[in-house]
Amino acid sequence: MKNSIYIASVCALLLFACGKVNFFERTERFPQQEWSAEVEPTASFDIQDTSSLYHIYVVLRHTDAYRYNNIWINVITQSPNDSAKTQLLNIALADNTKGWLGSGMDDIYDRRARITREPIALKKGLYTFKLKQAMREDPLAYVMSAGIRVEKIQP
Repeated sequence: MKNSIYIASVCALLLFACGKVNFFERTERFPQQEWSAEVEPTASFDIQDTSSLYHIYVVLRHTDAYRYNNIWINVITQSPNDSAKTQLLNIALADNTKGWLGSGMDDIYDRRARITREPIALKKGLYTFKLKQAMREDPLAYVMSAGIRVEKIQP
């Protein structure tokens, strides 16, 4: 009985300590750790808070066997009441002095690369992001997942 009260208390404390969620993130896993050019991970987020500023990130997971220091990605953004905009990005995954960028565990690395220079205001409504790998290698080996993260800036 004491243990269940203790566990319930800890769970309640964790729930209250977390507060509101200030980001949206969606990733898609790739079978056999290969990102085919035909596969376009898509994420949609409904933005309601227009008084806050946001950063947008590309989120990638790859293995240590990935052959390149970077990845080229087309990010197609559909914002409310606007036409889709395409942005070609060269995202660094490693450099010659530090090795792999991002966080790693064993032979798997997570890279979160911010694609907005400054915090931006978003309109109210549905945003859809589509990612398309733009590397010469197709399918692109040793990429485990890709996605988008929209993060609210804390005042």
